[in-house]
Amino acid sequence: MRLDKFVADNTSYSRSQVRGLLKAKRIRVNGQTALAPSAALKSDDEVTLDDAPLQARSDVYLMLHKPAGYVCANTDAEHPTVFDLPGFSARYSNADIARLQIAGRLDLDTTGLVLITSDGQWNHRITSPRQKCRKAYYVECAAPIAAETKSAFAEGVLLHGEKRPTLPAELELLSANTANLYIEQGIYHQVKRMFASTGNKVLRLHRFQIGALALETDLLPGDMRALTSDEIRLLTNA
Repeated sequence: MRLDKFVADNTSYSRSQVRGLLKAKRIRVNGQTALAPSAALKSDDEVTLDDAPLQARSDVYLMLHKPAGYVCANTDAEHPTVFDLPGFSARYSNADIARLQIAGRLDLDTTGLVLITSDGQWNHRITSPRQKCRKAYYVECAAPIAAETKSAFAEGVLLHGEKRPTLPAELELLSANTANLYIEQGIYHQVKRMFASTGNKVLRLHRFQIGALALETDLLPGDMRALTSDEIRLLTNA
């Protein structure tokens, strides 16, 4: 890991501020004054700030049941974010929240499973299109879902403004107006735009699964819990 990232991850300083600490010669590695932000650290290196040792914080892995009315962002000028939910301020400092990332965002009015972590590589494994991590959504539409929608989604839909059709998606009809949809992408407003391409409108959208991990049924909207080590590995190996 880079020295500036390690210090930023384990203090309240940003990476740009860490560069100022290095110029002021306040950071040492194994007793030697450090100057290069990009210096690579080994697992047994000791890093000190003002002669006080820095300890690596444990990574955070959370399952959140996102309610409607919150955006998936660290900050937003118009709407409350998921980090404004009471559970975060009660459990984490502002510095801790600043290092958290959202693995798979949901729209303002979309509810359901959101994963939050401080582990950037784990986040990438879930969200990168190359990983093809499947997400499952419950969809309620304004009008009955046309019979040909299932085959259209399976073939891929060319959405307005996009250059390529969506990857094949699986549609499981539950009733005339409701279905479960399984996709491997995360294009902007993808599910709503897919149904809009068929002339239908999504009234309710709820994500209930990412990869092999399902939203815990007794986790209420706005509540969160830490993932178990098995669940973390489940998504790491998905």
